[in-house]
Amino acid sequence: MPESVSVSVRCPACRGAHRYTAPSYPCVCGAPVALPLDGNAAPTPVVHRVWQDDWVTLRCGHCGRPGEWPRPELGCPCGTLLRIPLTDPDATPAPGPRETGAAARPALPPVPIHSARDAVTATVLYLRKLGHGDIRRADQRPPSGIGLAGRGIVALLDPSAHRATPRDVECLWLTAMAESARCLYFSLAGYAPDARESADRLGVPLFLLDLTGTPQPVNAPADALDATRT
Repeated sequence: MPESVSVSVRCPACRGAHRYTAPSYPCVCGAPVALPLDGNAAPTPVVHRVWQDDWVTLRCGHCGRPGEWPRPELGCPCGTLLRIPLTDPDATPAPGPRETGAAARPALPPVPIHSARDAVTATVLYLRKLGHGDIRRADQRPPSGIGLAGRGIVALLDPSAHRATPRDVECLWLTAMAESARCLYFSLAGYAPDARESADRLGVPLFLLDLTGTPQPVNAPADALDATRT
């Protein structure tokens, strides 16, 4: 089967065009495993997350061992979470993708998301990459989700299957203002369009946490922060 490195993705909600590159995962034998993307099929919006549907079993092309990997997903800036189709979920994947174009930002360690605890771990690791090494559970419990805090920073992680609302974004912003801190929002399910508008107006960075444990920036404040990570 031909190697699939990256595919063009068009969001069915806003018609925005994106480029998605298949992530590479380490097999237990040490060889990289990449998911075979289908560039001819349309992406599927994820409306209701069902955990057992979020994983695919693929064999390592080097040792032949089967492994479970997160299905590839892409967060559109409009707030829609897109599932990228695969050519054949039962096929042997090709070796890891090759880097092309401009130099990529430093890779994050993979933390596949199986539970809320995994989501917290991935978020904390990302915040450390942004220079915040003192992350802890927030003293003040948020109305929804999981609150995290560090020196000069407040973060909200929502591991639920519901898209964030404007009220969620505004509550986080108010909490941060009260503590004279910067705030960040991490969501597994994405953001409603009006929540994205509120975040843009208030300057709240929004991140979509995909099943590989990689926070993807979905607005300009998040892009600016992501560019600073080490």
